Amino acid sequence: MLKKHVAVLFMVTLALSLPASSFGQGAAKQGRVEGRIIRSDKDKMNLTVRRLDSPNETIVNYDASTKFVSQYHGEKKVNPIEAGEVKDGDRVICLGTYDDKGAFHAATISKRLSHSPQ
Repeated sequence: MLKKHVAVLFMVTLALSLPASSFGQGAAKQGRVEGRIIRSDKDKMNLTVRRLDSPNETIVNYDASTKFVSQYHGEKKVNPIEAGEVKDGDRVICLGTYDDKGAFHAATISKRLSHSPQ
């Protein structure tokens, strides 16, 4: 009886110590893309972002559920904006997920007002 309790306790401890993402096979990987917009395509609903301090570019896909905001560096106040207010040359921080093919899908795109051309 005691051996069964110890075994159950061990299994519960092991299960709770595993990260939640290990239970789902197709769990999307959380990601962040930060840089300047070098191209935008409103028809395809994507932005090409050149990452900071790097020549690498990432295509950031968005859709109707993507939240667009603007914010000054260091401020807590976040202002909702429309997708059309994000333009080439703007600095952005995009939060979202990578799908199984490596494409990035943004949940939030934040235009950084302190670093974007006015």
